[in-house]
Amino acid sequence: MRILLAAAGSYGDVAPYTGLGARLREAGHDVALATQESFAPLVRGAGLTFRPLPADTSAGGGGGKRQLMRTAAAFVRELGAGLVEAAEPGADVLLLSTTTAPLGRQLAEAMGVPSLGVYLQPTHPTREFAPVVTGGRSLGGPANRALGRFSLRMADRVYADAAADLRARLSLPPAALSALRRRQEEAEWPVLYGFSTAVVSRPADWREGLDVVGNWWPHHDPDTPLPAPYEDFLRAGPPPVFIGFGSMAAGEGARLSELAVSALRRAGLRGVLQEGRAGLMAHGDDILTVHEVPHALLFPRMAAVVHHAGAGTTAAGLRAGVPAIPVPVMADQPFWASRLAGLGAATAPVPFKELTAERLAEQLGRVVREAAYEEAARAVSRRMGAEDGAGHVLKAIERLG
Repeated sequence: MRILLAAAGSYGDVAPYTGLGARLREAGHDVALATQESFAPLVRGAGLTFRPLPADTSAGGGGGKRQLMRTAAAFVRELGAGLVEAAEPGADVLLLSTTTAPLGRQLAEAMGVPSLGVYLQPTHPTREFAPVVTGGRSLGGPANRALGRFSLRMADRVYADAAADLRARLSLPPAALSALRRRQEEAEWPVLYGFSTAVVSRPADWREGLDVVGNWWPHHDPDTPLPAPYEDFLRAGPPPVFIGFGSMAAGEGARLSELAVSALRRAGLRGVLQEGRAGLMAHGDDILTVHEVPHALLFPRMAAVVHHAGAGTTAAGLRAGVPAIPVPVMADQPFWASRLAGLGAATAPVPFKELTAERLAEQLGRVVREAAYEEAARAVSRRMGAEDGAGHVLKAIERLG
């Protein structure tokens, strides 16, 4: 079967689909992953066909909520045209991420092929928690569900013009996104959620067709060792603490690097700083700076991880069974940070704007020296190890065939 996976966003929004795609390819399917050009080496390294999407998710971002909405609308308009081009070689089924689904479903309709949602964050309204973009703090059942519906309507506004353009280009009859969404819900369009039930259990009020299946992990070659300097550092002393902010905090590298080193030395710990988009960088016998390294290779060697609480990084830390200090920056990160703390596998979240060397040093001392954090992380790791998220997607696709 020819499968087209479509995903767009930051590294964390794309990397899990390389592992999912590799699993589908190993099962004998012809798999292409459509995403931004910057991720082409990642896609090809997983043995998948790369198809480019033109959207640039790094553009804009400042200027308040209205500017953010305009930037997002421009992003998805460009994304729609790219999806059409990515699908031109043909496909028997479309697998659509959260960011590509509102447009990808129009494409599936025009092509006359089935599609599945493969989402990394819970998006369907529920009484059990508020939408993840609001931090996930419960406001009570009715309010949680109402806010979830409002969140979907706001997403419709972002995608409305792009969807209208796309339907016209595909010679589909005009239709409002809200009406199309109601139709898909009535038809119980399947969405498989790629996170662990150990972290977020399936809400009891979700409809049929919405399933939490377990994580999809970024592809990496398990036979590829860490670079020799990294391995030498890890072997030279006790397990260090990882500190990294992924694609967050661009331009704040100097401040964050100084803060991280100060906190580590106050706590008497060695550290591994991941450069990331922020540009963290420091040197010393007790500090190592790394570039892009698979978390699956690095995290099991850590005493703890300090990170922005993105969905993928959160899952990688739990998979490794190491405790965390979450420092959420934006979007869904406060939600995952609160989940980590609720599991007992992390300290209370430290909002990024409130991060100081003193506060980080205090949290480092607590998370490294109090065994309960590691015990909780290891308990979640064992549950995650029994899940097979990619296998569930494979079965769903084979049912379509």
